[in-house]
Formats: sequence, structure tokens, C-alpha cells
Amino acid sequence: MIKKKIEDALNEQINAEMWSAYLYLSMSLHFEHEGRPGIANWFRVQFQEEQAHALALMDYLNARDARVVLQPVAGVPTEWESPKAAFEDTLAHEKKVTALINNLYAMAEAEKDFATRQKLNTFVAEQVEEEDNVRQIIDDLNLVGTDGTGLYQIDRQLAGRTYVAPVL
Repeated sequence: MIKKKIEDALNEQINAEMWSAYLYLSMSLHFEHEGRPGIANWFRVQFQEEQAHALALMDYLNARDARVVLQPVAGVPTEWESPKAAFEDTLAHEKKVTALINNLYAMAEAEKDFATRQKLNTFVAEQVEEEDNVRQIIDDLNLVGTDGTGLYQIDRQLAGRTYVAPVL
């Protein structure tokens, strides 16, 4: 049986993952409306990944005979001034999520909950990848600036991203 402290913290993380999904869906819809289908696609895939993260944590709690308690998801922004602004918000958000995961990992270790710590290993690695991917997109956006051809090429590149269910 999982300790209540860990159960509560994982339920909070589920809510954070659902908020992340909602944020990325909002970004996707914004850029779809702005005529940037590739950027919209990238954020839609991100939305799917965040849902998968939440579901993995739900499944884990159920496997540990703990209770999943869904909470309301707070509202998210709905507009961004540019693709670069959205990806900068994304990087800042992913850094926040990294801190949340690291705190969960430290809590699991302090509580000697080795199963939870092991489960979180994949999330720790996932966050390194998330931050790196977004940082690379920001680098590309910085490189092209406001050049329409460059932005078009980045949009087309991001259109090729496909959802692959993470192994969590």
C-alpha cells in the first residue's frame, strides 16, 4: 500500500499533467486559428503526451491500491503573440514540471517508496527530452527571426511530428 502523502502528491501531479494537456490543446487551437497547422500539430501531439502522462500516473495509483482523485483543471491562456512566445512559455512550463517531478522523486526517496521512485525514473528522463526539444525549436525560431520563409519551413517541419505513445 502506498503512503497517503505519496498518493496525494501523485494526485496533484495528475492534475498538473492534465493542466499541461489543456495548455497544449489551447496552444494547438490558437495556432490552428492563426493558420500555422504545423505548429498546431506539434502542440496537439504534446497534448496527447501529457494526457498519457496523467493516465500512466492514474494506472500506477490503481496498481498500488490507491485512490485517484480528479480535481478541476484551472483555466489556461488562450492567445500568444507569436510562435516564439508560445514555445518560450512551453519551455518555462516544462521547467516547472521538471521541478514538480524532481520533488516527487525526492519525496518518494525520503519515504523509502522505491516502487514510486522507480516509476518516476521514466518521468525524469522524459523531462530532459521535453526541455531539450523545446529549446531546439526556440533556437530555430531565433535563427529565422521574423523571416516568413523561415517560419514557413519551421511550420512544415513541425507538421511532421506524430504521436507515439510513451512507455511509462
